[in-house]
Amino acid sequence: MRRKQNEITDRLIIEEILTKSEVRRFAMMDSYKPYIVPLNYGYSDNALYIHSTPLGKKVELLKQNNYVCFEIEFHSEIYRKEKACDWGSKYRSVIGYGHVEIITNFEEKKNGLDIIMAHYGKKDGNVYGTNQVDSIVILKLTIDQISGKQLGDWN
Repeated sequence: MRRKQNEITDRLIIEEILTKSEVRRFAMMDSYKPYIVPLNYGYSDNALYIHSTPLGKKVELLKQNNYVCFEIEFHSEIYRKEKACDWGSKYRSVIGYGHVEIITNFEEKKNGLDIIMAHYGKKDGNVYGTNQVDSIVILKLTIDQISGKQLGDWN
């Protein structure tokens, strides 16, 4: 990282970004060009969980190359001033790399759905219909590498 003063090295802050953010971007390769999609997710034990249909571009690309890059931002804000050069921003974000496993086992899919639901506030009492669970896959992204960055006053 070029500006070391903006680097987040505290693992607790990185965990806060992973657990409190709501949307992440997921980049994979489509032949010679990048393909990126925003997704909802759940986080647990160094892995991100995403629900998906078993068909479609994202799953097909992951079957060809399951190594991905992801970005998650937390509280992004632009500060506007009278002079253009006085504008600024405040944010925290993480960028990471990892490999994706396509989960098709029924019980493992339910566990992934529970992690996603808990991420958004519904921790208990989740009931899933068999047809609903059968019609999806869970994408489990195990994080291999992650770094954080922040800008603005966070004290």
